[in-house]
Amino acid sequence: MKLVTFLSVAALVALPLRAGDYDALGKTLKRAWPRCSTVAVVCDAASSRGAVDALAASLPGLKLMVVDVRGPQEVGRAVATLNQHRPDAVVLVAGDHVVGDGSSAASFLIQRMAAIKVPTVGITPEAVKQGAVLAVGPGTGGKVMANARAATVTGASLPTGAVQI
Repeated sequence: MKLVTFLSVAALVALPLRAGDYDALGKTLKRAWPRCSTVAVVCDAASSRGAVDALAASLPGLKLMVVDVRGPQEVGRAVATLNQHRPDAVVLVAGDHVVGDGSSAASFLIQRMAAIKVPTVGITPEAVKQGAVLAVGPGTGGKVMANARAATVTGASLPTGAVQI
């Protein structure tokens, strides 16, 4: 497992392959949680490079912490790293083969982050159904979907007009 920290400004230099996937999420995070300054992502960084670059580009001015995992067996150590560094939110990479939406590793990560009051967000409805606080992006048809129970557990506020699942 490797911890990599990107400054989102540096990621703007290269055009990501999936540039629009995280734009709506970035805007929603800034509106809903204006005090958010550090966002983390747990994924296989090599396999999810395009998504990580797109995420970094959608979060200008925020620090992006990437926790690189190669398999589900490393997610526990990733949680320990996140517990130590305390990001303001964790973003799920929908297509990641290790911690992607719908995986048991994603469920584990979401539950552990909720336990330490760190909200998890994504870009698909599956993320919210698994327990992420909110999701918005191409997978949601542009709608902000929310999980009120998860928001209560993490202490996060929900954006106005969010569709509750």
